Amino acid sequence: RHDAMLRQRVLGTYRRELAGIDLGELGAAGRAVMADGEPRSMAELVGALAARWPGPPPRALGEMLIAALVPVAQTPPRGLWRAKGGVRNVLLSSWLGREMAPPAPDGADPVGQALVRRYLAAFGPAASADLRAWCGLGGLPAAVAAIREELVTFRDERGRELLDLPGAPRPDPDTPAPVRFLPAFDNAILGYHDRGRIIDDAHRGLSVAGERVVLVDGRVAATWTVDAGTVAVAPLGRLSPADRTAVAEEGRELASFLSDGESHRVSVAASPG
Repeated sequence: RHDAMLRQRVLGTYRRELAGIDLGELGAAGRAVMADGEPRSMAELVGALAARWPGPPPRALGEMLIAALVPVAQTPPRGLWRAKGGVRNVLLSSWLGREMAPPAPDGADPVGQALVRRYLAAFGPAASADLRAWCGLGGLPAAVAAIREELVTFRDERGRELLDLPGAPRPDPDTPAPVRFLPAFDNAILGYHDRGRIIDDAHRGLSVAGERVVLVDGRVAATWTVDAGTVAVAPLGRLSPADRTAVAEEGRELASFLSDGESHRVSVAASPG
């Protein structure tokens, strides 16, 4: 489903390094190496194919194989709570114990329709452009059209059509939004094409850079880090005394969560300017 989009993203970085390589042949060779079900690192996969494709830099070959051509899953301990390990990959079909079915035609694509419903359950009301920005996939207008009769629609301040599920919660605009500490690359920010609803244009690059942010009244208002047992908060603008108190209280909750029995404290820096 994501093949074409992922190939284009990798080629956007390594088009020159991968020029002249038959990507279909490269992908087939990569899947053949991984077919035994043994987890491998990117370096091990590239090493197995280096004699056949000696020209491109290993990084370019590896990212094209792992990120775009060979469907894989990262094996534990990656992804386990408080566990670390190098990235080792296994064929997704081996991990699932079954082959993946090819996508159905757009108009009769139950997976695409399910994707639209799941996205709206998490991020609605949202525009079709928000859905495309979140998943990177083309071809979803047919899936949206197929389920349109079961959706409800709204218009935002600019007149754009917003879609949502009929039974989804839509709190009153005056509902208080408590302080929240978000991890890096959180979908609350990345889930939309129009990110102005949650983050100011001046700070849009924070999410792409992997900064962890703090929401105050539902908008990005600070960044946070953990250093030497301290949750350190750096405001991006002026925080009122009440907001600083709320940030510090939520920060203490986070510090307790991260503590593992150790002593963590919270530091909220002075507002800039």
